[in-house]
Amino acid sequence: MKSPLLSLPGAVPAEGVDEGVAAHYGDLFREQRALADGTGFVDLSHRGVVTVSGEDRLSWLHLLLTQHVSDLPAGEATEALILSANGHIEHALYLVDDGTTVWAHVEPGTQDALIRYLESMKFFYRVEVADRTADHAVVHLPAGSIAEVPEDVVVRQTPFGRDLFLPRERLEEFAAQAGPAAGLLAYEALRVEHHRPRLGFETDHRTIPHELGWIGTAVHLQKGCYRGQETVARVQNLGKPPRRLVFLHLDGSEVHLPPNGTEIRLADDGPDGRKIGFVTTSVRHHELGPVALALVKRNVPVDARLMAGDTAAAQEVVVAP
Repeated sequence: MKSPLLSLPGAVPAEGVDEGVAAHYGDLFREQRALADGTGFVDLSHRGVVTVSGEDRLSWLHLLLTQHVSDLPAGEATEALILSANGHIEHALYLVDDGTTVWAHVEPGTQDALIRYLESMKFFYRVEVADRTADHAVVHLPAGSIAEVPEDVVVRQTPFGRDLFLPRERLEEFAAQAGPAAGLLAYEALRVEHHRPRLGFETDHRTIPHELGWIGTAVHLQKGCYRGQETVARVQNLGKPPRRLVFLHLDGSEVHLPPNGTEIRLADDGPDGRKIGFVTTSVRHHELGPVALALVKRNVPVDARLMAGDTAAAQEVVVAP
């Protein structure tokens, strides 16, 4: 779904899974600084929007999600995962309940599979699941923003800012008064700075929540059963995850950033050393320079010098070994 905001001056379209919105509007670092200062907005209208209504919505979702939502207060934001039977991450949902309906935004293109799963689990519960992607767009306002939001718009407020579920026909009108537009690359740079994982970027087919630090923020350890809980409990109580998320400071002399999937090796082992991990997201940050998130084997020493492809990298611990 192509955003009408791609017609704004300087807009350069994003590619891949983020196709349909702007990667930037001509000045990546200015856009980052604006978001860091609490001004402007980010067009996330390519993300999927799913709602669950009905009087059983919270108790029903509580059975399916990794998060404790049975008593979720209206207006309180949370995030949750859906796991496979083996505990691997399948979906990530960013939720808020408005008092009658749970609103969630999800990764672009994942809403169909999510809805199929939710529909298969309805049974006798009084719930209605709907795909609202065609009529509602997600817009992000950064933390500290004083932009006015219409009273009838559902808002999901977090420490990182506000996510608006805005009717699509009002997207251009809102953009005209919300301040300077910032592209997805600026939004992603701040996400990486804050070590926030993203489904499909920091995850692969075997990722479990402990590897990414999603315990606590998206996984509640004192709630009832859900699919994949056995794996979560076993790792929490008896072991360690096989991999861990790290934050990388990349060699700033390199012209190109190592793309998603770039193999990571120990610098001391040379270019023929064994693979110990891979880059998940790399960005250029307005203050930190080139940085990245990566998944590495748990037993990689925290002070080890790394190579991301041909780029030297120093690691910061995100998930402890």
